[in-house]
Amino acid sequence: MPIVKTPKEAEPPWKDWDRRAQKKGIHHTVYSVNGDQYTGDWLDNKKDGKGTYKWKDTGCIYEGDWKKNKRNGFGTLSYPDGRGGYKKEYSGGWKNDLRHGYGTEFYTDDEYYEGEWYAGKRSGWGRMYYKDGTIYEGEWYDDECSGQGMMRLANENRYEGSWKNGKRNGPGKFYYLDTGQLFEGVWVDNTPKCGSMRDFGRDHAPDPTPYPIPAIELKNPNNVLAEVEEKFLQDLD
Repeated sequence: MPIVKTPKEAEPPWKDWDRRAQKKGIHHTVYSVNGDQYTGDWLDNKKDGKGTYKWKDTGCIYEGDWKKNKRNGFGTLSYPDGRGGYKKEYSGGWKNDLRHGYGTEFYTDDEYYEGEWYAGKRSGWGRMYYKDGTIYEGEWYDDECSGQGMMRLANENRYEGSWKNGKRNGPGKFYYLDTGQLFEGVWVDNTPKCGSMRDFGRDHAPDPTPYPIPAIELKNPNNVLAEVEEKFLQDLD
């Protein structure tokens, strides 16, 4: 019976040439077959050290540290601004080609985040500036507000307390500084479910309520409120 040999699939010649080149040290610009270009340090034929990479299809540029062909260390990613220049998209730490460590992401001219990253997502402590003037400062997890944090609105009113899945969830306080009131209680998905409202700096508020909040006449109000809050906290868990 004849033996049939399957011919070995030939690889493109450039791959063999690339292996033979064994790039090491500082090189001038090296072009990929897709038109991307890299200028910088090499080690064992891999981008390693300081270098600049430019993508042909988007025109984006990364300038910074590399390790074994991946962005690792500190670097800046920029994109064309349409007027012949570049705008920063992200500047900070990298690991395995992902944002990692401390860095700043510029979403628009008016919105940006500065803080900690993990595997390409906002995780840890960070501060987010929104275009409407709102600022969130606190803990993040999996790219969402999660843990303890404070959100200050453009009118200086603010919420301080627990967050989960990007929303106010759990115990928290909302300071209505414009009217001179404070709500303290439990929140579920941005909605206050139970708590108490009292005057807070009402005499110095820019737009106080016409009358102060009356005293609570309920017997043992703290016990009643604690029981209701405990129910909502159990539901959150």
